[in-house]
Amino acid sequence: MKQSTKFSIATALVAMLAAPLVPAAASAAPSSSGSSHGHGHGASHGGGHGHGHHAAPAKSGPTSIAYVEVNNDELANVGRYTLANGANAFDVAIIFAANINYEDGKAVLYKNENVQRTLDQAATQIRPLQAKGIKVTLSVLGNHQGVGLANFPTKAAARDFAAQVSATVKKYGLDGVDLDDEYSDYGVNGTPQPNQQSIGWLISALRADMPGKIISFYDIGPSSDALKTANPSIGRKLDYAWNPYYGTYTAPTIPGLPKSKLSAAAVDIQNTPQATAVSLAQRTKADGYGVFMTYNLPGGDESAYVSSFTKVLYGQAASYR
Repeated sequence: MKQSTKFSIATALVAMLAAPLVPAAASAAPSSSGSSHGHGHGASHGGGHGHGHHAAPAKSGPTSIAYVEVNNDELANVGRYTLANGANAFDVAIIFAANINYEDGKAVLYKNENVQRTLDQAATQIRPLQAKGIKVTLSVLGNHQGVGLANFPTKAAARDFAAQVSATVKKYGLDGVDLDDEYSDYGVNGTPQPNQQSIGWLISALRADMPGKIISFYDIGPSSDALKTANPSIGRKLDYAWNPYYGTYTAPTIPGLPKSKLSAAAVDIQNTPQATAVSLAQRTKADGYGVFMTYNLPGGDESAYVSSFTKVLYGQAASYR
């Protein structure tokens, strides 16, 4: 989409007042224009991890996640943050975002020009991160066209979409996919309403296509409700899941997914107060959650903010270079 996905504080307040049970999620709803933006966490399987990776200096603490709105900022910025001992401040970088479009009666993976540019510029945007040991995934979410993660009508339909995702992961040498059940507008264009099996079918198909790749879940929408009561065998196929409500602390409830793979904390680096980020890091550490999720890493030096939580999580400040 052409529109910016950044929430202003005023917009966020209005959104939260209008829908008090649904705090502002990772970004403003993408429009359905031809230049679709939207959440996009990379799912990369296939092709192995042979991108010249080397072992970064070690750190002890939760896996740190950084979503980047590539409509506005460069993915490569994730690799510019290092801890005092040279370890990466962030462990997983997520390209935000690709979309699920509706074409010829089925779900189709769509990448707007900014997402496509990031993928096409893998040599400067993706490979340098992977060379440092940072995983790069692609976020995928709805686009107001009636199709999404929660309403695949059959296993075959879920497999078809999973095949599109896994082919993209393989083509661009990504490390996985992030699934985000927002902005689908289920029911428009004559599409079906969500069902309980859809997300499980999709996760199972992705895992079959991409053994060893990351599959993460942004815990929101009808798919979140379905996963709460799903067989633990589905949860065990996920690598991570996280709270989608920035500035809050609530762990997802997905049978089969232990707290070592969950982020109860959700931090919007451009909008969550620094003191809140510190508090969420302290709670993450105290409660033993294995993941710390951040969103909206901008360009420029935000090392003071990033250091505020890395000092809690890892005992080290972060520098930007």
